[in-house]
Order: sequence, then C-alpha cells, then structure tokens
Amino acid sequence: MYDVVIVGGGPAGLSAALMLGRCRRAVLLCDTGHPRNEASHALHGYLTRDGMNPHEFLASGRRELRQYETVTVRDVAVVAAECGADSRFEVTLAGGESVHARKLLVATGVRDEVPPLEGIEDLYGRSIFHCPYCDGWEVRDAPLAIYGRGERGLGLSLELTVWSRDLVLCTDGEAEIDAEGCARLQRNGINLREDRIARLEGRDGILERIVFAGGETLPRRALFFTTGQYQQSPLAIRLGCDFNDKGTVRTGKYETTHLKGLFVAGDASRAVQWVIVAAAEGAEAAFAINTDLIKEDLLS
Repeated sequence: MYDVVIVGGGPAGLSAALMLGRCRRAVLLCDTGHPRNEASHALHGYLTRDGMNPHEFLASGRRELRQYETVTVRDVAVVAAECGADSRFEVTLAGGESVHARKLLVATGVRDEVPPLEGIEDLYGRSIFHCPYCDGWEVRDAPLAIYGRGERGLGLSLELTVWSRDLVLCTDGEAEIDAEGCARLQRNGINLREDRIARLEGRDGILERIVFAGGETLPRRALFFTTGQYQQSPLAIRLGCDFNDKGTVRTGKYETTHLKGLFVAGDASRAVQWVIVAAAEGAEAAFAINTDLIKEDLLS
C-alpha cells in the first residue's frame, strides 16, 4: 500500500513527488517518458531554468528524488485505476501488475493535435510551435504564420501581435471567421490566407516558406498553430472527472476533483499550461494530499 501513486513524471508529477518525499510519504511515480514538449529544444519562462533543455530538466528532477528513500520512480505506464468502497485506489500497471494507494495524483498532461501538414515533422519544436509565451520571444519581429480556424485562429493571431507585426493567418481552407473577426484582423494588420496548404519547407529545423496548393509560396520564419489538444492518458475520463470546454479537467482548490482522494495537476487541468505553473500545481497537490493523510492518521 503506497500513500500516493503519481501518474506522470513531468514537472507536475516530479514536483509533487519531491514534496511528498520530504513529507516522508511512500510514493510510486510512474512515467512513460513522453512529455508534451519532447520535441522542444528548450523550455522558457521558468525562473532560473529559462532556456534549459526539457529532457535535462526532467532528468535533473529525477536525480533530486534519489535522496528520498520513500519515493520510487518506475518507467511504466498506468493502464487503469479504480477507487474502491474504502476510498483506496487499485492501480494497474502495464503488464498486469496491480498496486494500491491511499491517494492518486494524475499528472499526465495533454498532447497537442499537430496539424497534418507535409514537412512539419522536421520543423516541430524548432520553428513550429503552439505557445507564444513559450517560444514567441525567440522569433520576435520575424515574419510569422498562424495555423488555425474560427475563434481559435483569430484569437492566436491577435495574441501574437505582442511578438511580431508581420503576421499571416493561414486557415488551410474556409476561415470560419465572421465579418467582424475579419475586420479585426485587417485593423491589426494581419493578413488572411484561406488557400489550401500543400507543404511546409525549411532547412535544419527552421521554417523557410509555406507552399500553397496553387504553387504560390509565403516566406515565413516560424508558425504557431492552434488545432486543439487531448488528454495524454484516459485515466481522468475513466474515473469520471468533469471537463471544461478546452478539454482539461475541472479541478477545485489544491487540484482536488469530484472523487475523494483523486487529484489532477499540470496541463491536464489548467488553461495556463506552462512548465512553471505545472510544477507549482504539483506542489499544491502534494500539500493537499499530505494534509489529508495527516488528518486520516491522527487519533481523535
């Protein structure tokens, strides 16, 4: 019986494991080694870690956990979890092994719906991005493209005016933006292209141009997309969590959920999906988990 099983070894899961280890809790952290930002070469906006390689960041977090003898890290997927009548969790690992825990923290994050564009694989994480807060500064004042439709495409285009004024919204078909939205784009100097995209071209990971189906090209230095995201793990769905319009878990104070003993932290539960925020949420969840365990263990 573990005090806590943590599913996901990203910034939220590692941060929670660190705090719970310091609280002398028996923790099992399970991770598959595929973080949301695995294609990225640097994380940003994290005080004292700005520009650090994401893989080194995670490796450093794991090294820090080694001094806490009550924390176990395993490279294994969690395939199922159930909450029993006693509010304890039975967690099934890949391969069929079952472990039990008093609390369960889901910190598996989300995955982005990467646009199905020819040539994107060689550019993703180097000049194709989804978050301007994470990568906008590196391409400031450069000619940028936005890939998206409807309110999402409009919103991201307007947001990117902070980083560049040379912006083109490429909708790869009908824009699905009303007349007022199109007028806002025009007023803010953002061009709109509804042409179908044939492919992206670049060199050494850096986007150079967008090639449209008609043969025309659009020189661009980087592209930001907004095409949706999904839960990396189905656990929160299977455990009956409530979701918001963005597809992330609706959590309460200290990352609590509708189910006693179940917590969700990190990108899986928030609109502001930054590494530093995920780490903070993991620490908050750890505080709440430890507080609950103390209350359960104290004699009345």
